[in-house]
Amino acid sequence: MANQPTAAQQMIGDFAPKLVELTDDVLFGDIWERPGLSKRDRSLITVATLVALYRTEQLPGHLRRARDNGLTKDELIEAIIHLAFYAGWPSAMTAMVALRDIVD
Repeated sequence: MANQPTAAQQMIGDFAPKLVELTDDVLFGDIWERPGLSKRDRSLITVATLVALYRTEQLPGHLRRARDNGLTKDELIEAIIHLAFYAGWPSAMTAMVALRDIVD
């Protein structure tokens, strides 16, 4: 059975194959696999960064990944509430809606 295409391959594989290669091989193949941090910790850092920088398009996928990597709904809610005071209320509200859509 053939491997399923990655999310990056599905989104832009025919349009920007080099960016897909870097995403799959370097970012998720190397950086996410480094032993210095757990995937759970990497997910928390990534979600916090995406919320703080208001990167709403990437956020839902990383919230799902965070859940897959062991973060609970309640932990993500607490992180987003905490971020409201550092990253801004609109960013936190948008992130909370995205999380609600994922867990519902």
